[in-house]
Amino acid sequence: MERIMVIGVSAGVGKSTFARRLGDHLNIEVYHLDTFYWRPGWVEAPLEDFISAQKEVVSHDKWIMEGNYSHSFNLRSELADTIIYLELPLRVCLYRVIKRWFSNLGKTRTDMAKGCNEKLDWEFIKFIISTYFPRKKEMKIKLADLQKSDPEKLIVILKSKHEIEGYLLNVMG
Repeated sequence: MERIMVIGVSAGVGKSTFARRLGDHLNIEVYHLDTFYWRPGWVEAPLEDFISAQKEVVSHDKWIMEGNYSHSFNLRSELADTIIYLELPLRVCLYRVIKRWFSNLGKTRTDMAKGCNEKLDWEFIKFIISTYFPRKKEMKIKLADLQKSDPEKLIVILKSKHEIEGYLLNVMG
């Protein structure tokens, strides 16, 4: 495991925390896609800049990239040797997003671009709810197709807090 993608079913599933813990243990730098996608004040970066930043990262021998962003999924997945997919229940993801908002009010998280203070609005809640089940279905198909096309690629699917913690403990020996 040297080129690792950490993806998940939704915001709040724990991608950033998982990636940080894995990166700390493996001594591999973690890159958060949100820091490439967002500019200060929650302004979206031009797509070419977003893709270019990822191309720079995947040119390295070792990396952990955390985040979904389907329009650049293939760029990362083709070069990753390991894909770790986190899937927790919708209610857990929503709870964590709300908890994160309260915990970070007025602050910018380390996994977010500078100048993007924590925010939570109805549009984001609707986005989480409306994309959760379609993404769950889509990821099952996408990961199965990836495994068929590249049987050497390690694909890890973790569907509970217990599985996630167990995986990290196992990797950390």
